[in-house]
Amino acid sequence: MTRGRVRLVASLAIAIAVCGCKRSPSGGFSGPLLPPSALPVTATALPTLAPLPTLAPLPGARAPQSFADLAAKADPAVVFVKTLQERRGLSGHRRVIGEGVGTAFVYDPNGLIITNNHVIDEASEIHVIFGRKREVKAIVVGRDPRTDIAVLRVEEKNLPFLPLGDSDAVRVGDWVVAIGNPFALAHTVSAGILSAKGRTLADVKGLDESGYYDFLQTDASINPGNSGGPLLDMAGNVVGINTAIRAQANSIGFAIPINMVKELLPRVLKDGHIKRSAIGVHVSSVLPDDVERLKLSDENGALVRVVVAGGPADRAGLQVDDVILAFAGEALPGPERLRWVASLAGVGKPVILRVSRGGRVFDLKLTLDELADEPPAPPDDDTP
Repeated sequence: MTRGRVRLVASLAIAIAVCGCKRSPSGGFSGPLLPPSALPVTATALPTLAPLPTLAPLPGARAPQSFADLAAKADPAVVFVKTLQERRGLSGHRRVIGEGVGTAFVYDPNGLIITNNHVIDEASEIHVIFGRKREVKAIVVGRDPRTDIAVLRVEEKNLPFLPLGDSDAVRVGDWVVAIGNPFALAHTVSAGILSAKGRTLADVKGLDESGYYDFLQTDASINPGNSGGPLLDMAGNVVGINTAIRAQANSIGFAIPINMVKELLPRVLKDGHIKRSAIGVHVSSVLPDDVERLKLSDENGALVRVVVAGGPADRAGLQVDDVILAFAGEALPGPERLRWVASLAGVGKPVILRVSRGGRVFDLKLTLDELADEPPAPPDDDTP
């Protein structure tokens, strides 16, 4: 073959290749492609690729086709709450100064009902409505303003009820269902996922600093009137009590984890309130800067900011900038856990604290005092 013919064949090959693959405006290639028979054949066979493995779907990964069965089963145990706030005048006559609405749910078929404390706070009369018609008077059995829970009782038996589940077992990303009375629209069902766990005062604005918060976050629609209603897992168990919303946010709601409620229920039913114990310190999270400054290995524990004069911590010798790593043998991931376990340990109980001070770790023994009874004020704008 002459040099001219070689150049001609090469030019034709390049022309065929360019016509067969037209570049699209998006940067890819489109248009007619060469059929397999037009591709050059070589003596070397292409390697055989192994088929890609098929991944099994994760448990619970598929969205349910419907929440209707779950909602139909749970709805009879969810009640509408109406309250009256009254005040007596100088003449002794009572006058209504306010009305409230909210949600609650039966958790014991013998007439015990859970709701938020702020739903029934300062109410002179409380009525719950079963279904859409039957209205029954309720009384307060006990309540805890610091966690915003209240237990009501009605004089009825064999009521439909909701089982209390396990809020520790529910996972971020799991489906959840909320049932309540948003804007007084009774028996409204909404669904979403559990968006996060362990939300605290820093995440939910407008709450009193003396409260105890470990919220579940969900994108299931929660609005004013939903307060006190159940947040359900896909088995129909209550995993949270819908309590707060982020003002001006889109579908961000917060629920009290039901395990926190279950821990308080025996005390609320027995005494009508929670008698709390205290160490006598103000604590905060350990920040990255504190790790180096205080010679710590990580950010776990509760950093002591204030030692209350004359309190248990002061008497035991605890100091500002000490980091409490463990309480009664339980390691502490942060200050919220310390506040919770210390408050329920018991007045007059001796406990051992594991403390880090300047790189030295040691145990400190103290006896808990009673926490001053200063319940938080009801939340305002951020509470449904």
